[in-house]
Amino acid sequence: MKYFKPVIILFAACISLSCDKDRDKSSRILVFSKTAGFRHSSIPQGKTAILELGRANGFKTDTTENASLFTIENLKKYAAVVFLNTTGDVLDAQQQKDFEEYIRGGGGYAGVHAASDTEYDWPWYGKLVGAYFASHPEQQEAKLRVINHEHLSTKHLPAEWKRKDEWYNFKSIDPATSVLITIDEQSYTGGTNGEPHPMSWFHAYDGGRAWYTALGHTGASYAEPEFLKHLLGGIQYAMGKTGN
Repeated sequence: MKYFKPVIILFAACISLSCDKDRDKSSRILVFSKTAGFRHSSIPQGKTAILELGRANGFKTDTTENASLFTIENLKKYAAVVFLNTTGDVLDAQQQKDFEEYIRGGGGYAGVHAASDTEYDWPWYGKLVGAYFASHPEQQEAKLRVINHEHLSTKHLPAEWKRKDEWYNFKSIDPATSVLITIDEQSYTGGTNGEPHPMSWFHAYDGGRAWYTALGHTGASYAEPEFLKHLLGGIQYAMGKTGN
């Protein structure tokens, strides 16, 4: 019996370390902003904004453009991965495979703006993000319609939301996604998807969670309180948070 107490203490310490690792994973995200095509000048503002959102809302943020970090072991550290204005072919075949495994293991994805202008030859990713970019008109003000006021990323928004950004047209949008925001094509010039024309959505996908917003082209977006709350709610959803 004299060895019983130290064993219990060691066992308790191991449980504590395990819990600490689990807590760290549940409150840490990875922001990925590698580009292999057009590069948005707003990426630095976006990274800074997400870092500040994390500090204010209790999650840690790592930022990278190094695709070699997309390994099974490294991705396990994160509750969600944010693709911030990525473009083109940013992951190789093994990195794609590991990211798929991460999502199938319950991981989360949040895509911002040009995340839909990414990995056109990887059909799994196209279904994850929910759509591929097709074209856009010049930046202009338009009217957005918020059609879901229950989601973390939209509950703070008005029914009609006017703002200036670069408005994407999409090749097609997966009907399995749950649409959060649409754009009124009569309120601006250059929309080609017809009504309804989704701008933000979410869905459960292949064991994980995915959220996407087409907003976030301009640097000014990342100083806009309503957009920042929209972005925060999407990240929180990807992390697995529900409710308020």
